[in-house]
Amino acid sequence: MSTRMTGGGFGVWIATGMGLGNMRPAPGTWGSLPPVVLALVLALLGTDPRAIDMSLAAMGLVFGIGCLVWGAEVERRLGRKDPGAVVADEVAGQALALMWLPWGARNEHIIATCAIAFFAFRFFDIVKPPPARGWQKFEGGLGILIDDLVAGVYALITTQILVRVLW
Repeated sequence: MSTRMTGGGFGVWIATGMGLGNMRPAPGTWGSLPPVVLALVLALLGTDPRAIDMSLAAMGLVFGIGCLVWGAEVERRLGRKDPGAVVADEVAGQALALMWLPWGARNEHIIATCAIAFFAFRFFDIVKPPPARGWQKFEGGLGILIDDLVAGVYALITTQILVRVLW
């Protein structure tokens, strides 16, 4: 059965991360990009760090709630648990990994900070260290979302440490 999801309206659009979950290869990587692009653009424009955090929080909430609400429906339609096309969880987890960072004035630091957060999140999302993997057993949207939020927390901690040590 295909892991791509097309049609289905607003809920499917949110669950697939605005359709990014249909991109190949590595739909989870594509789904992780919107928060990184948002943070990068806002930080490069010199936006107040609190506004960056609020924007990331809003994005994470929209896609996290969307995953909870429509995740089970997409699982049913595709006939499998946590299908690759559902990347709203990656959007939410990556947004969390970018929160509360020191967005310096130097463009190279901003770019490097986004890269560190992106790669840290992708690492923890793929490896799924405890307790992330075990929490995937929950049904529906919660089972899809929770491991990515745990990966987001791990990536947040890693990014905070690295960025604050490096600059």
